[in-house]
Amino acid sequence: MIESEQTEGQEYETTSAPGDTNDTTKQTDRKSLFGNQGGLIFIILMVVVMYFFLLRGPRKKQQQHKQMVQSLKKNDRVRTIGGIIGTVVDIKDDEITIKIDESNNTKIKVIPSAIGRNLSQEKN
Repeated sequence: MIESEQTEGQEYETTSAPGDTNDTTKQTDRKSLFGNQGGLIFIILMVVVMYFFLLRGPRKKQQQHKQMVQSLKKNDRVRTIGGIIGTVVDIKDDEITIKIDESNNTKIKVIPSAIGRNLSQEKN
């Protein structure tokens, strides 16, 4: 148990000048200030990382697919996302006609986003 002694008539008071700072207070302020900034920096870094993984990757892939579809030309061999392999016969803005069977002259029309790969381009 700690006992405190007080002397009659004496008053203990601590005062500090405006330029003086207490070392323990200074250290505590730094820790809390660093902790707040460290957390904020961590959150900002996480947002940047999430942007690169969640938004930039798919957007880049979408641009590559769009470029591949725009570079299609007649007689290119393509594979659709459904697995159908055929030869491009006609290209319009909103549809691509693919010949899938030579003997029966079977053709199908697909939208540009249904083209998965350009097999002619991969061989070169």
